[in-house]
Amino acid sequence: MASATDEWRPDVLGDDWVARDLPLPDGAVATLVRRAHPGVGLPTEPADSEAADSEATDREAADARPADRPAVLYVHGYIDYFFQTHVAEAFEARGYRFYALDLRGYGRSVGRGSGAPSRPDDDPNFVTDLAVYARDLDAAAHAVRAEGHDRLVVLGHSTGGLVASLWADARPGVLDALVLNSPWFDLNRSWFFRGPVTWTIDVVGRFAPRLVVGHLDQNWPRALHASTGGEWDFDLAWKPLEGFPARAGFIRSVRRSQARLARGLSIDCPVLVLASARSGPAAGWHEELLTTDSVLDVGHITSRARRLGDDVTVVTVEGGAHDLALSPEPARSTYLAEVLDWLDARA
Repeated sequence: MASATDEWRPDVLGDDWVARDLPLPDGAVATLVRRAHPGVGLPTEPADSEAADSEATDREAADARPADRPAVLYVHGYIDYFFQTHVAEAFEARGYRFYALDLRGYGRSVGRGSGAPSRPDDDPNFVTDLAVYARDLDAAAHAVRAEGHDRLVVLGHSTGGLVASLWADARPGVLDALVLNSPWFDLNRSWFFRGPVTWTIDVVGRFAPRLVVGHLDQNWPRALHASTGGEWDFDLAWKPLEGFPARAGFIRSVRRSQARLARGLSIDCPVLVLASARSGPAAGWHEELLTTDSVLDVGHITSRARRLGDDVTVVTVEGGAHDLALSPEPARSTYLAEVLDWLDARA
């Protein structure tokens, strides 16, 4: 019989959504989220004739698709959690069962571990080794497959894209495709920070892992949130505008992981990497915060994408934000169409 931690419970996203704990071998907990009933909440009556024609075309295309569409597992970025319900709706409208994972120490998983309070992954968004997230992904993949899905795609954003890339490389044969939304492949700072400062943090992070070494700029989340003029209403306890402190142990592990990727991976499934067409300033307010990647350098993303494996497709989205799924229209729809069309062809 399943334990209480194996059961689905109502989720913070509302009646149409459920979540369940994923207890991990080291006492940490990750959280898996999905729609309670596939298709609930999707539009049923087009608003106009053009929409009706589009919906009819989508239905015809859906009828032609194989019945064994892979499930899709979403992995969020740093200072983030899953709240992008429109992404799930778009995938499920195309016939892909959609799941999302809140990693240990993020969002729904904050404070749910059974370890001592001083354990690193009991601090929000903090670990000293990104490799521990492989356990979270292993547990999520197992749970998704246990619901009857033989095929799996992972969609990773930013830090989640880096984590998913390393996991896919270490788990040959597990994925049918990997999709990366603005993955964090390098530090968006000057050569001095990417060189000498990185070397210093590598030493400091080993002996003083909780030392605060920086913070993310607040302007990007402020541009997103409804309370500060944005379009999105996310939980400010889980994704605060001021962020969480960047600690030496975490940055040390990120930089080591990025160096591992830079040496080249051998991911054995098709990979799609998407990024904004342009980068914007990574600090301070500017008018193109939501139409450029103002967190990462898109040049780092597109150049390092080729080091993931032998089958990599790179797509840039004009007018895209750092999280392409949160871009203003039409970039948001362009991003989703690029991903879904590619999956239809390759997964």
